[in-house]
Amino acid sequence: MADIGNAAEPVDVADPAALGTVREDWSEHVATAQAMEALLPEVRSVAELVCQAYAAGGVVYTFGNGGSAADAQHFTGELIGHYKRDRRALPAVTISTDPTVMTCIANDYDYDDVFARQLEALARPQDVVCGFSTSGGSRNVVAALKAARGRGATTVLFGGGDGGAAKEHADRVLLSPSKHTPRIQEMHTLMLHAISEVVDAWAAETETEAATPAAGTHSRAEQAPAAATDSREPHAAQGGQG
Repeated sequence: MADIGNAAEPVDVADPAALGTVREDWSEHVATAQAMEALLPEVRSVAELVCQAYAAGGVVYTFGNGGSAADAQHFTGELIGHYKRDRRALPAVTISTDPTVMTCIANDYDYDDVFARQLEALARPQDVVCGFSTSGGSRNVVAALKAARGRGATTVLFGGGDGGAAKEHADRVLLSPSKHTPRIQEMHTLMLHAISEVVDAWAAETETEAATPAAGTHSRAEQAPAAATDSREPHAAQGGQG
């Protein structure tokens, strides 16, 4: 097979204007990340809220459009898989990843209802529902948070700027301190990673506590005959999603 790279015309990627824009973006990212420190208490509060929901048998539902849909799916992956620690799987569902259900609702009702209709069927009072919207103005996100609240679930908005209309239907609001979509999405990733860190540690700790036998008792592993033990070594814990 021919080496296409060698045959192609050389491309000048050192355009001064483009590099200047990259530097501006980089500086803006750093400044926005530094401004996130003021949001740490609320991020921690949302993390504790998720832990409480799981302790009560709840599920975390996430959704968004476009890049925000990817962020929603990323969060779900960290919860079902793991972030850093080897611990039990935690129930989470991204409702923006089922094309059959979404196109059914969009076709028979309206695209504004693609998330709300699902949450009307699924959301419960012990659940946490997280909507991702950089503008806070996506009508289907606004409708979904409203529907989830109507079902008694706790709602969380990952947004930016002033939060838009979606803020009115959110019990917890995590707003990236920027009005620029790229910076908002980058801070959403930072926030969902911070929440995943807290939830990950909580799940691993409670799992360890549940596995520790009380004084005078023996764990199942201690009671089981040697022949019934599994000699395979567990997989080493890896970092979260790429």
